[in-house]
Amino acid sequence: LTPQLRPADRLIVVADNCTDKTAELARAAGATVIERTDSDRKGKGYALDCGLSLLAAAPPLAVIILDADCWVCRGSLHRLAAEAVLQQSPVQAVYLIEQPVRPTLKESVSVFSFKVKNLVRPLGLARLGFPCLLTGTGMAFPWDVLAKINLANSSIVEDMKLGLDLAILGKAPVLCPAVTVLSPIPPCDADAKTQRTRWEHGHLQMIARYCPQLISSAIFQNRLELLALTLDLSVPPLALLLMLWLTVSAAFTLISMATGLWLSTLVCYSGGLALLIAVFSAWIKFAQSDISFRTLLSVPAYVLWKIPVYLQFIKSPETEWIRTNRKV
Repeated sequence: LTPQLRPADRLIVVADNCTDKTAELARAAGATVIERTDSDRKGKGYALDCGLSLLAAAPPLAVIILDADCWVCRGSLHRLAAEAVLQQSPVQAVYLIEQPVRPTLKESVSVFSFKVKNLVRPLGLARLGFPCLLTGTGMAFPWDVLAKINLANSSIVEDMKLGLDLAILGKAPVLCPAVTVLSPIPPCDADAKTQRTRWEHGHLQMIARYCPQLISSAIFQNRLELLALTLDLSVPPLALLLMLWLTVSAAFTLISMATGLWLSTLVCYSGGLALLIAVFSAWIKFAQSDISFRTLLSVPAYVLWKIPVYLQFIKSPETEWIRTNRKV
């Protein structure tokens, strides 16, 4: 980031409950560092609130939020900042996972599903003139917009919550497809599972919490874009979507065989065909270099790996923000 900074820019690193050399390395690289230690108020939301408190004394025109393990190309920072100021709304870069050199099946499918969620769907919404969800890093905000929101919360998907809160206030995030932010995949299966559990449990919690509120606001504020966001938010993670479709289709098939009424079953089959076409089309257009067709056909094995994540949501949903271990 340092080579992209102009004289008036500030680079602030929040070392939140860190026990490693984050603060030391960041200072050596020329950043202003805030060290925050609070074992009770843990989570990225509290860390962001701490950073913004420092900026409040001399607010900038725009604030860009990046996770410390991400990479952005030269020129990205000012492109994002300029878009945020021009739009007077939050701006989201395309946030992708970097493909490992020798990816496993789970890593390949994770990279693909991440690309569908964070590139394909937001790009489709943008081309239809609709906003997108915030995805956690590569986010730019006009200061006046960000100052309206209380970031100090323990949400395990604080980025999604922030975007939805701003959308309801009339400042829905917009996609900036010209800027891509890359993040490495967690170094081991256990860390990847921890990260995915936090993301996916948080997503399911946001569906239950925000969909009724978004629909209500869309109706009373006469805002079609909120309905579009509701539909996007309502799409569960790819593996869970496949599991739900298989379960519902099997149930309706048995009912139809017993009753002779096949209309509901045909509707389910049509939905499955639409899902298959959508996934295959996304692969052809965006991901042939990331995942082979043979690996794509192995998605059912990936779904099996995810079953414990969703069973855990039923039994004991994740509510605590857990930092993902990173290899330095």
